[in-house]
Amino acid sequence: MQAVERVIESQRFILGEDVERFERNFANYCGTAHAVGCASGTDALELALLALDIGPGDEVLTVPYSFFATAGAILSVGAKPVFVDVEPVTFNMDVTKLEAALAAHPKVKAILPVHLYGGCADMDSILDAAGSIPVIEDAAQSHGAEYKGRRAGSMGKVGCFSFFPTKNLGAFGDGGMLTTNDESLAKKLRALRVHGSIAKYIHQWAGKNSRLDALQAAVLDVKLPYLDQWSGGRQRNAALYRECLAEADAILPEVADYQTRHIYNQFVIRVRERDRLRAWLAEQGVGTEIYYPCALHLQPALESLGFKEGDFPVSEQLSKETLALPIFAEATEEEIRAVAELILSFR
Repeated sequence: MQAVERVIESQRFILGEDVERFERNFANYCGTAHAVGCASGTDALELALLALDIGPGDEVLTVPYSFFATAGAILSVGAKPVFVDVEPVTFNMDVTKLEAALAAHPKVKAILPVHLYGGCADMDSILDAAGSIPVIEDAAQSHGAEYKGRRAGSMGKVGCFSFFPTKNLGAFGDGGMLTTNDESLAKKLRALRVHGSIAKYIHQWAGKNSRLDALQAAVLDVKLPYLDQWSGGRQRNAALYRECLAEADAILPEVADYQTRHIYNQFVIRVRERDRLRAWLAEQGVGTEIYYPCALHLQPALESLGFKEGDFPVSEQLSKETLALPIFAEATEEEIRAVAELILSFR
């Protein structure tokens, strides 16, 4: 509240010192040279694509199992999303299918892997396959997640983060961030978020109005030092779920060897009777969520692209079986055990 009051008293609500301070601190946290605040995680994805000059006639390779913004940003810049299916237990891009997909789609101008649920995709394999094609990390759910000791958002050409209130680091509304080690790209991103302007009223590019509000930056900068503590609480709860659900008729999420720090924005299990289990848990007072009930290639907004059921079977199966359990940092051991016991007793 003191930080919010300071911004209100200053009357500097758009960009300014609070945004710059949080950008520096978040860049340091991610291990990148630059961080550029914007209005949302969705805008971060779109700004990254715009900065890399991706538009009509281009293709962007991503995964069909993610939040809609991953594909929506590609559509927003006029490009076409093409997909590689995901692994059934890490939920991230199946890199064994990546080279074939690139060979089949010569118009791919960027690769957009998703670090889903707080665990990084296999970035070394993705970067090796990409060659000179830029890689944009969708790290909207993975603040502080690590791949072989490297932070999400520090490995590709640019990283994209969301500060939606349900994230491990959540704002008091919408907010987003781009991270990069490329100074010229950071300069372009800073311009693109203010209508493509480098000098006042002189517009180098057709950008967007997508700035991180000073109020949100002030809130996030206060919360940032607590992020590792909160992620640690989620990690403890995930470990307890694994212990308690070891004998459950469910597939628990796997953490790959390269995912050296998973921050569990969600803890997602797979169950055959997903919808019936969810309804029963709700009757017992346990809230759950489905991420995501419809794979991206089957969304009505992508119907014109000609995808059909069966194109990406793993993603389609996950959309029918996945269920996210309560994993918030403040959940007690008693609460986690109670949820697990309910799942074990479900018939």
